[in-house]
Amino acid sequence: MDHQSHQGFDLDESDLDMQSETYENHRRIEDEDERVQEQCVGDLPINAGALEPYIGMEFNTRDEAREFYVAYGRRTGFTVRIHHNRRSRVNNQVIGQDFVCSKEGFRAKKYIYRKDRVLPPPPITREGCQAMIRLALRDGMKWVVTKYVKEHNHKLMNPSKVPWRGSGKHLVSEDEKDKRIRELSLELYNERQKCKRKCAAYEEQLNMILKDLEKHTEHMSKKVADIVQSIKDIEDEQLDSDSG
Repeated sequence: MDHQSHQGFDLDESDLDMQSETYENHRRIEDEDERVQEQCVGDLPINAGALEPYIGMEFNTRDEAREFYVAYGRRTGFTVRIHHNRRSRVNNQVIGQDFVCSKEGFRAKKYIYRKDRVLPPPPITREGCQAMIRLALRDGMKWVVTKYVKEHNHKLMNPSKVPWRGSGKHLVSEDEKDKRIRELSLELYNERQKCKRKCAAYEEQLNMILKDLEKHTEHMSKKVADIVQSIKDIEDEQLDSDSG
């Protein structure tokens, strides 16, 4: 009887040890999860907790703003399109950017009423929606929302049915595209300058050739005139000798 009681007591202690070990493991897992969450929160952009845009909202880059508005559109029920940007007249840097609802604007009539169209036109996707956010670069560092239009003029989609267009993280960033555009613009400008210099050199050479041709033509004309005069003088002498 005592043996059974002692055995039962040993089993209880074993169970307590297992519970204590399980509890410690669970605490370690929770602590690791909390550290991971803190790291993730630290990596999030400014105003990551905001549910929708607002005037004065700041972003570190245009890509952050795009990602935020795309995510907001997915939660709300619409897709986003990159629209106009504004560039500095000083260095051609992008200083303003619009992100709009994909139903912004209207399809041009020339695409609707094409005479050479074989297949029927695709369904209308643009309905003149005004929903958008406008960003401006402040102090060359932060992108600030300066205009926000929330209302759409069309029925929004179910968020679960919003087409997935991929994450901007796997695409070329707006800043990289802008940098590439400026590089290509500079290359184009340099090529134009080279072409202008070459054209100027070719024009100078052509003018020199034309001048040489003009001088040669004058020289040949004078020679021909001298020959003609010589022949005329000879003919006159023959006439004088025949008459004498």
